[in-house]
Amino acid sequence: MEGLSKKQIEVISELEFMRKYYFTRNDIKQYFRSNKQMTDFIYNLRRKGRIASLSKSKYYLIPIKARKGLWAEDSFIIADEMFNGQSYFIGGWAAAQYWHLTDQVPMKIEVYTTKRQGRKKILTTTFIFRRTTSKRTERDAVTQKMGEHRFRILSREKAKKWMRSRR
Repeated sequence: MEGLSKKQIEVISELEFMRKYYFTRNDIKQYFRSNKQMTDFIYNLRRKGRIASLSKSKYYLIPIKARKGLWAEDSFIIADEMFNGQSYFIGGWAAAQYWHLTDQVPMKIEVYTTKRQGRKKILTTTFIFRRTTSKRTERDAVTQKMGEHRFRILSREKAKKWMRSRR
């Protein structure tokens, strides 16, 4: 593959073989002699578009089979991986569309969390982080499953209530 070093191909291939598309620095530290070498490696892969940063310590590996680094992963799974399955839920239009309350496909995913606020673009999806309380993340969210992955989303009843407030 053009543009990737032997070391980069080795690490990416190993992660893909283990089907570890979401990884942390601890998952790849055995390939490097120092922290600086690992930091440079991650920086170069991000610059080349082969990994995407989800949080300070978590990354998403764009598979080698992705042509020119173009790849789309399900945004609900990305949101879950960003927060390690805790203290968040997906709300807004994304939740309404998930529960079939609207046919409108959301352009942005609203994530309610206790940890951050603002916007972040990851791969092809824009995430809008909204601050909420930990009590609300437990009370208003339900856990759903997509394939083999679980994620937290606004409950159907709360999504209906949210839709009524939009009219």
